Amino acid sequence: MTRISRRGLLKTGAAAGVLAASGLPLRAQAKKGGRLRAGLSGANTSDSWDGRTHSDLYMIASAQGAVFDSLTEIKADGSLAGELATDWEASADAKVWTFNLRQGVTFHNGKAFGADDVIESLQIHVAEGAKSAAQPIISTITEMKKITDHQVQFTLEAGNADFPYLMSDYHLLMYPAGQIEEAIAKGIGTGLYKVESFEPGVRMVASRVDGHYKDGDAGWFDEIEYIAINDNTARMNALMTGQVDAINRIDFKTEALLRANPMIRIQEVTGNQQYTFPMLTNVAPFNDVNVRKALKYGVNRQEMVDKILLGHGRVGNDTPIGPANQFFNDEMEQIAYDPDRAKFHLKEAGLDSLDVDMSASNAAFEGAVDAAQLYQASAKMGGININVVQEPADGYWSNVWLKKPWCACYWSGRATEDWMFSSAYEEGVPWNDTQWGREDSERFQNLLLEARAELDTNKRREMYYEMQQILRDEGGVILPMFANYVQAVASKVSHPETIGNLWQMDNGRMAERWWMS
Repeated sequence: MTRISRRGLLKTGAAAGVLAASGLPLRAQAKKGGRLRAGLSGANTSDSWDGRTHSDLYMIASAQGAVFDSLTEIKADGSLAGELATDWEASADAKVWTFNLRQGVTFHNGKAFGADDVIESLQIHVAEGAKSAAQPIISTITEMKKITDHQVQFTLEAGNADFPYLMSDYHLLMYPAGQIEEAIAKGIGTGLYKVESFEPGVRMVASRVDGHYKDGDAGWFDEIEYIAINDNTARMNALMTGQVDAINRIDFKTEALLRANPMIRIQEVTGNQQYTFPMLTNVAPFNDVNVRKALKYGVNRQEMVDKILLGHGRVGNDTPIGPANQFFNDEMEQIAYDPDRAKFHLKEAGLDSLDVDMSASNAAFEGAVDAAQLYQASAKMGGININVVQEPADGYWSNVWLKKPWCACYWSGRATEDWMFSSAYEEGVPWNDTQWGREDSERFQNLLLEARAELDTNKRREMYYEMQQILRDEGGVILPMFANYVQAVASKVSHPETIGNLWQMDNGRMAERWWMS
């Protein structure tokens, strides 16, 4: 079997033939032993082992990164590899996909893994009443068929060259068939680590599974302990005082203190992490495209990169497709801060000025409240009066995001354009945080479906370029900046040369990929 990169997969489309399998081995000096203690943000008291609900790093790292597996995974170098699938092949039109499953794998309760587990684990995302962020992925499957105990076939409603990538989505965890309720309650997966204790929003402890199928390639710690530390100062202090060995999302304002400590090492990775301000386009005044345009011209993007990111990122252009994507439109004119144009669009909307609330919390991203206040100051010059409502960190994602008309938010980005667009901008999907739909842009929604099934790379590029321009000009998201992932580890923690840039903390897989030196 040969591995194929994301770029290679998209260039060749999905011509029938076997794609992908194993990832790169870790460096030879990796050694077993020790306990990794990580202080992580993104935890909530409502957290559970139900992958349908996962939305931030704490549960991504705990679940897909340690206790559970998915069919495929994206390696640190951006290539696609098999996890519980060994390989897969597609029909020439990319509509029928057949996955071969890894044999000899057992769940932590001893049950053997097979095709039934795959089918039941995916079906829960489209069950009646299910509120899963992966619903847009699974709803495109018209038939799931068990061919043998270790082979499953998916028929899609339309061709999708990205389908194997979508199976790596962190919501799509594999549970034991017939025992899914119990598995969600207790954390029963096939991952490298089995749950020893779990207190939602507080702490998770897991121990390494003996005789795991990844032995020799991953999983070097004897134990992992993930401590929920949502407060940035507390996270930094925990690392500085040796209470934890790694933290995510460091505060750029205190970066110098960490760098000055010889026992701490900073990791910085450029990816598609985006800090955003989504507005509900079906709620006044955001249902007026001229109001949306006024808000786009009212934000000083470079000021945010300079003052919030302290240079650790780049200016955004109100489209979620970033510099790490294959079809990133770098030819598109950048929206610049222009108070006069903001005033012009307000007048086009029939307004002399605009008074709006924006909800913000540093739970959205580090510095979100400061960013909102910067936006408040710059927008005022364009006749826009923003009232910044500081929201509690706990419960932000359940009580504010998707519910308040305008708020601060962040996205990690996705490995492919269709994955990103279909997660956040396809009409009717659960995480469409601007409520963008056909009423806003029928052209965008049509292009989304056409590009998904298109196997010609040049045609795909044209479609995705146009979609980015439509979002920039008409969309309901203000995306002022792409932020690098900046995190810190104790010097005794080692890792491969390449660190994943899809999610924080090595794509959330630090428990698998790192070791104690």
